[in-house]
Amino acid sequence: MLDPSSSEEESDGIVEEESKEVMAPQAGSRISPSRTSESSGGLQPGSRGSSARPSSPSPSAVSEHEKEEVEKLHREEEERKKKLQLYVFVMRCIAYPFNAKQPTDMARRQQKITKQQLQTVKDRFESFLKGDTQIVADEAFINAVQSYYEVFLKSDRVAKMVQMGGFSALDCREVFKRHIEKRVRSLPEIDGLSKETVLSSWMAKFDTIYRGDEDPRKAQQRMTASAASELILSKDQLYEMFQQILGIKKFEHQLLYQACQLDNLDEQAAQIRRELDGRLQMADQIARAGKFPKFVSKEMEAMYIEELKSSVNQLMANLESVPVSKGGEFKLQKLKKGHNTSIIDMGQEDENQLSKSDVVLSFTLEVVIMEVQGLKSLAPNRIVYCTMEVEGGEKLQTDQAEASKPTWGTQGDFTTTHPLPGVKVKLFTESTGVLALEDKELGRVVLHPTPNSPKAAELHKMTLTKACPDHDLKIKLAVRMDKPQNMKHCGYLWAFGKNVWKRWKKRFFVLVQVSQYTFAMCSYREKKAEPQELLQLDGYTVDYTDPQPGLDGGRAFFNAVKGGEGDTVIFASDDEQDRILWVQAMYRATGQSHKPVPPTQVQKLNSKGGASAQMDAPISQFYADRAQKHGMDEFISANPCSFDHAQLFEMVQHLTLEHRINDSFASLGWFSPGQVFVLDEYCARNGVRGCHRHLCYLGDLLGRSDTGAMIDPTLLHYSFAFCASHVHGNRPDGLGTVAVEEKERFEEIKERLRVLLENQIVNFRYCFPFGRPEGALKATLSLLERVLMKDIVTPVPPEEVKGVIRKCLEQAAEINYQRIKEYATAEGKRREMYEHPVYCLASQVMDLTIPEKTHKDPKQDPENAGQVATPAKKLEDTIRLAELVIEVLQQNEDHHAEAAVQSTGDQSQGKEQAFAWWTDLMVEHAEHFLSLYAVDMDAALEIQSPESWDSFPLFQLLNDFLRLDYHLCNGKFHKHLQDLYAPLVVRYVDLMETSIAQSIHRGFEREGWEPVKSLTSNLPNVNLPNVNLQIPKVPNLPAALPVSGLSVNLPQMPSFSTPSWMAAIYDSDNGSGTSEDLFWKLDALQTFIRDLHWPEEEFAKHLDNRIKTMSSDMIENCVKRTRMAFESKLTKSSRSTDFRIPLSICTMFNVMVDAKDQSAKLCAMEMGSEKQKHSEIDERIESSVKEMISLLVAKFVAILESVLAKISRYDEGTLFSSFLSFTVKAASKYVDVPKPGMDVADGYVTFVRHSQDILRDKVNEEVYIERLFDQWYTGTMDLLGRWLTERMDQQLHVYQLKILIRIVKKKYRDFRLQGVLDSTLNSKMYETVRTRLTVEEASASVREGGMQGISMKDSDEEDEEDD
Repeated sequence: MLDPSSSEEESDGIVEEESKEVMAPQAGSRISPSRTSESSGGLQPGSRGSSARPSSPSPSAVSEHEKEEVEKLHREEEERKKKLQLYVFVMRCIAYPFNAKQPTDMARRQQKITKQQLQTVKDRFESFLKGDTQIVADEAFINAVQSYYEVFLKSDRVAKMVQMGGFSALDCREVFKRHIEKRVRSLPEIDGLSKETVLSSWMAKFDTIYRGDEDPRKAQQRMTASAASELILSKDQLYEMFQQILGIKKFEHQLLYQACQLDNLDEQAAQIRRELDGRLQMADQIARAGKFPKFVSKEMEAMYIEELKSSVNQLMANLESVPVSKGGEFKLQKLKKGHNTSIIDMGQEDENQLSKSDVVLSFTLEVVIMEVQGLKSLAPNRIVYCTMEVEGGEKLQTDQAEASKPTWGTQGDFTTTHPLPGVKVKLFTESTGVLALEDKELGRVVLHPTPNSPKAAELHKMTLTKACPDHDLKIKLAVRMDKPQNMKHCGYLWAFGKNVWKRWKKRFFVLVQVSQYTFAMCSYREKKAEPQELLQLDGYTVDYTDPQPGLDGGRAFFNAVKGGEGDTVIFASDDEQDRILWVQAMYRATGQSHKPVPPTQVQKLNSKGGASAQMDAPISQFYADRAQKHGMDEFISANPCSFDHAQLFEMVQHLTLEHRINDSFASLGWFSPGQVFVLDEYCARNGVRGCHRHLCYLGDLLGRSDTGAMIDPTLLHYSFAFCASHVHGNRPDGLGTVAVEEKERFEEIKERLRVLLENQIVNFRYCFPFGRPEGALKATLSLLERVLMKDIVTPVPPEEVKGVIRKCLEQAAEINYQRIKEYATAEGKRREMYEHPVYCLASQVMDLTIPEKTHKDPKQDPENAGQVATPAKKLEDTIRLAELVIEVLQQNEDHHAEAAVQSTGDQSQGKEQAFAWWTDLMVEHAEHFLSLYAVDMDAALEIQSPESWDSFPLFQLLNDFLRLDYHLCNGKFHKHLQDLYAPLVVRYVDLMETSIAQSIHRGFEREGWEPVKSLTSNLPNVNLPNVNLQIPKVPNLPAALPVSGLSVNLPQMPSFSTPSWMAAIYDSDNGSGTSEDLFWKLDALQTFIRDLHWPEEEFAKHLDNRIKTMSSDMIENCVKRTRMAFESKLTKSSRSTDFRIPLSICTMFNVMVDAKDQSAKLCAMEMGSEKQKHSEIDERIESSVKEMISLLVAKFVAILESVLAKISRYDEGTLFSSFLSFTVKAASKYVDVPKPGMDVADGYVTFVRHSQDILRDKVNEEVYIERLFDQWYTGTMDLLGRWLTERMDQQLHVYQLKILIRIVKKKYRDFRLQGVLDSTLNSKMYETVRTRLTVEEASASVREGGMQGISMKDSDEEDEEDD
């Protein structure tokens, strides 16, 4: 914007350059159309070259084209003139506001995000997810950002919100904050780390990602600057804004600014007074002529006139309250008066009569003494100084200076109430006499400055005293007298009047403003604070006049005439420029409608050579003439009362809204504080009715909303409530009159608003994406409720509102489902295209796109008839569609349930529940939405094979969402889903039971009892390696499996195979393949049933009880078959010491161990009969284990019996014993005969040790091992005791004794090492055997002469032998 104080040369240059552009449309309108078309260089369609003769259009076509061009230019010119005139009115509102202020309590609007900025934000988050940034984050935060990026930033609804201009960085942040709150709340508690700290940390990281590499200080500075411009604007900024809004050029603004004297507050206040007076006159004219607007009732016409006058009186009161002196010490007295108050002068007595004390002024004087010239008589080293004083005030003194250089530059400040003060300056020198009491005065000067006096320093000749011999003594000083705010003009005038100034005499006059409506012409004498005489200017009209005969003195005359009474006061000044300034000042003070025209301007208008006669005109007249030169005079001098300001305001408000929507803020239709301020001032100053203003605003907002802009429903509600209150006679702005046009337009706006709101509710996911703008949906519901009201008193029935919204939400469900269905179809086609083998080659040579049409009829497209989706593909698409359905419902719950939440600031009785029924309607909407999906789901499940169980993930997906939703759990769709899947679950369990039973039967028939690695033991608690497991949750049934009961032809279940990675986790062997397969299938089946989370409690209990009962029966069958196989295996095995425990025996034990562990997990139930069932299977397992231990112990005892049978041949008294003893003795004389019987003992000891090691290593249950070893030790020791007891009367053979000692000692030691308790080891039977063997050892030692190192006593040698 150009500075109003620019130099005239610069202004002229700009004006001359731009005036051509201004006059271009006018000049263009005078050019003949034929010449215009030729000069434009347009080629005719038939022209082929320079030699071809162009075909000329017909005269009728040319004339029609000319007419259109002329009309277009005329419309553009009229539009330009209207905008210029409107800009003049707006400028005056900005220059001198007295009704409105820029609001400071408006919500701060955020900077909107553009498409480019949104793409930048996407790129930054994508870089973070790829790991290209240096931001350290944990997995939970990365998952949250990934979800935010996929669901929010990449959403087409966010892109649409950006296109609508309602998306800001704050929206991005708030959505992410809401997105992570649930995630953080669901995290486990960590000692020393609160969840609020986690939230703050995550938000700080989000801000870092969002900001990217941008310097945060620059961003903060930019935000601060934008926020400041959004709050308060200066006048220059307001001028510049409305230049952009109305399309005003800079030079046009400069011309209008200077010609309108917008920097002159007195001129603007006078303009307002003239406008208000004109509005009163217009009201009287309307009343006299009876040309009223059409109101809804005839009685409103008289009320309309009263409202007009009341509004003008209110404006007068507002203007009167504006202080005249802004920031000065002098405080004006405010006079309360009506517009038609009688004129006050010195001869009248009235309650509003001014007294002399009312017009006392206060002046500030600055006296600066520079230097003294002509001081030659004093010695150069004499000291001189000056004093200064204003009569009636204090005296000040300068610093001392030498007479050779009498310069100071000292300033003295004074305050006085005298319009013509006396300023005395004296020059002194110090006295050199001893008896001198005072310094010697050399000279003085007395000045009488006025506010119009020159401000620069001047030389003044001093009046000398007798003590000064110098004759030409001068002093250079400057006297500056400030003009107070309430003094509008001053100077010397000749004056003559009837009641005041009755003598034609030159006096000093001051035009004083007492209040906004009270001015007085006061004459002052020198050194007087109060005026000698004064004239109150109310009711006077000032104008130029010719010189009056008989009045000597004065050259330029003007007068002030009082209307009605004929009282005239004649004034005269000494020059023309002074007269113009006085007339202009008094013209502003009187508030008259007639604008005086200087005679010099009249001469200029009458003759072209009047430039020389205008040399004395002031600068304001120069600006007015220059504005007239460029065609601006008609806009400046136009009477505001003659315009239709309702139409003009509609235009400026429309253009302002367009500018606001297109600026850089996400305004949502809200004006900025500066725009609100200007529009408020315009309405108040020009009498624009509030209802008309808001109706126009609503119309513009609805139009913008129809074109795709995002408008805040709270703003619509505010304007609609105002209009509804006015139309129904509630007087929101104090106006009781209602025009027919206002009522009709209100009904039209109301219907448009209803349609818009219903459409927004239908498309709530897209009009208010992710709950943004915050609270918009709730405000929309509140506004719809207000729109449906018949009047402002009677509330609309809740059922009616719910009915309208219910219908909208039904349509919303259909639209939302259709859109996600189209999205899923397009996504599926895109995935098929990417997976196609030809895509990799085709994508390198061309861009492949997905066609819009996603549904094709096979009958209409026979070529692609074979590509109809298979049942598996249909099921896959249905599952993907279910994921989208759940996502939509979850987003509705997260972002669109706010309408049911009560606002904390809403304390009104009618809003206590705050749309509590919205939740019920949203539940109905969700059920309707799911019912649409149910149609496609039923169709997809109908074509699935009866032997296919791939549809269970669909049930789990939907059920896991529905069962956790309080409102949808066991709802209509949820029950339909249960009814649909309950037969499938039952049939699946039946078939699985039959299949498992057959697999047990076939498996145990072919069972080799080879140990396998377990898949069920503690598997959920193991951290698995990063491998791709191909283990299904539930084994699939073969397709050939019959539906009806058991059948001999049931196919075999797939064999169980252990993954290679399991070997690294489990080093020990477990059960057999059949048992492990059985336990795995039972566990998987129970896990499957449990993961179904069947919502109906009775059916869920039924399924659980059936699965556990089945598991109990299957495990019992497994235990029986294992027990039978165990016994059969032992029966067929050897009874000698060559017997080695096979791994199959250990495997059978492990099967029992696993059966016991799995029964606790698979068969545990809480109820009475089922609990008894569980105890029965445990007892069955325990009894089977006892039997198996007993059978194995019996086997071990039988082996010992075979050993004892061998050494029984050495019993005393038998023939074989005598023969064997003789043979050994005879042979020992010639050769070294081995010790007989040690091989038998060593063989048995080896058997025992080997058996112990195998059992300890291969059997996984320590309790069973300990029980087995206890019984084994006890059984064999009892056998030895019985064998010795049978030979109580016989003496043991030495070889028998050696074998028994060897066996007993090794057995005792080995079983002790295996952990058998001492109480068991040192039993009575052991003590009996030990005692017998010790006695026999002593007897043999005496009889045989020694035992050859074999003894019942422990020795180190035996230990070494064992080693």
